[in-house]
Amino acid sequence: MQPMQLFDLAFRQNEWLAQRQSVISSNVANANTPGYKAKDIESFDDVMRKSVSMTATDPQHLTSGLGTFRQAEDGSSEAEVLVSGNDVNLEQEFLKSNDVMRSYSMNTQIMRTFDRMLQSVTKA
Repeated sequence: MQPMQLFDLAFRQNEWLAQRQSVISSNVANANTPGYKAKDIESFDDVMRKSVSMTATDPQHLTSGLGTFRQAEDGSSEAEVLVSGNDVNLEQEFLKSNDVMRSYSMNTQIMRTFDRMLQSVTKA
């Protein structure tokens, strides 16, 4: 029997989401630190492209990527540098945090649904 790749993918995404939330939390915690530069991590799409080679086996398969995450922002040109010398934008960080929460919820719902499908197949 082949391993359940969906569970591995969901685990990897949850690890990535936890890491991104940690970076966002660090940015918020250092919002008043003089000279602090906001950080973000590499997008999940880029991480997966480096670790997994995807092959389209049908011309109708989507080839645009694995998810809808935005490219990681470096903040160098878009962020306003404050008097304290840092470039943390709390509004932007809270929006990123909301994206993480929404992605985690969607990932959890997909896994619950898949689990229910597996249980219904094995009980029959």
